[in-house]
Parts: sequence; structure tokens; C-alpha cells
Amino acid sequence: MHDTAFMQLLWLASPALPIGGFSYSEVLEAAVESGRVSNEAEASAWLVDQLHLSLARSDLSVVAQAIPAWRATDTARIAALNAWVLQTRESSELRAQTEQMGRSLLEWLRNHTTATPEQIATLAALDASYPLAFALAASATQAPVRDCLLAYAFGWAENMAQAAIKSVPLGQSSGQRILSAITAAIPEAVQHALDQGDASRQAFSPMLAILSSQHEVQYSRLFRS
Repeated sequence: MHDTAFMQLLWLASPALPIGGFSYSEVLEAAVESGRVSNEAEASAWLVDQLHLSLARSDLSVVAQAIPAWRATDTARIAALNAWVLQTRESSELRAQTEQMGRSLLEWLRNHTTATPEQIATLAALDASYPLAFALAASATQAPVRDCLLAYAFGWAENMAQAAIKSVPLGQSSGQRILSAITAAIPEAVQHALDQGDASRQAFSPMLAILSSQHEVQYSRLFRS
């Protein structure tokens, strides 16, 4: 991979990217509140499971299919994938998360030369979800799809490790061990995502949906999901 493409993927994976990922725990906070996660080992196991059972089978798979669609200017495919993401968010806060992060990344793209005006117009015409916006940004790097998925997954892992530190709560060393465990699991999750097709891609995570619904009315919380 060319150095420029590599650095662009690092940029997209960075928690400093102004898309608001730090403000979401993706239900981890509700798992802590309900007593399902109370220490480093439980947080690590929860997030590794979420990577394999949720992210790899849904959003990562969508990104894998959306990148070649953006590169081929297949607007019908892009619209279908975006609609699938929105339809499979199982709570209002999870849908609000993907829409907010999608809008924020779209605004970032407007201020960079990463995407063409036509691509930005296509994305803006949709109720843009974050996976489709990320796929557009990543497609412009010309990096291999697998590398783009590794960047997406690592960006997610960093945000989730920080969410664990704040919500359990844990120390920085615990957070680094959790990040190490998730990172070790990412290559397998990425390969699983690459192997998915439309018939096998799915977002069925009932406990996440239940906890997310509970989180929406949780008395005290730090995160938006």
C-alpha cells in the first residue's frame, strides 16, 4: 500500500476525527449498569464478542461491499446498502448514532479533496449512515478493501476501549490490555466480513437491542448509546 493511502487510513481510524465516535459506548454502558460487565476481563470479553457477533457480520460487511460500489459509481448498490444499515438499527439511539456520525463524516468530506462533488451529492441525497460515509472516504485512498476494514475496526476498537475505561471504570493499563485483545481478534473478524454476501449478512443481536432500549431511559449515563 502506498504511504499516502496508509496515512489516510490512519487519519480515518483516528479518534481525533471530528465525527463524535467518543460520545457512544454502543450499549457497553448499559451492560455495566445491568451488572453484565463489571471488570476488565468482562469488558474485554464483551467487546471481542461484539466485534465477532455484531460488527463483523453487519457494518464491516457493509463497508466491504460499499467500497467497490463507490469505486464503480454504483449508486443503486450504495443506496441499497445504506437502506439496509438504517433498517437494521434495532433501537432509536443506535439509528441516531449511525446517522449523526454519517452526517459528521459527510461534512468532513465536504472540506477535503477525498471525495468528488458527485459522490458527496450522492451521499447527501441519502439518509447517510456511518458505514457508507466511511466507505466513501476509504474508497478514495485506493487502499485494498481489507486494509480499509482493518482501519474501520481499529477505530471502533479504540473508541470502545475508551468507553470501557470511562464506564466500568478502569485504568489506562486495563484499557490498553482490552485494546490489545480486540486488536488480536480484528483480522479474523475482517476476514469473516469479507466472506459475507447479501444472503449471509445480518445484524441480529437481540441482547444489544434490549440493552440499548433500556439505555435510552437509563437514569444516569455518560454516553449517547
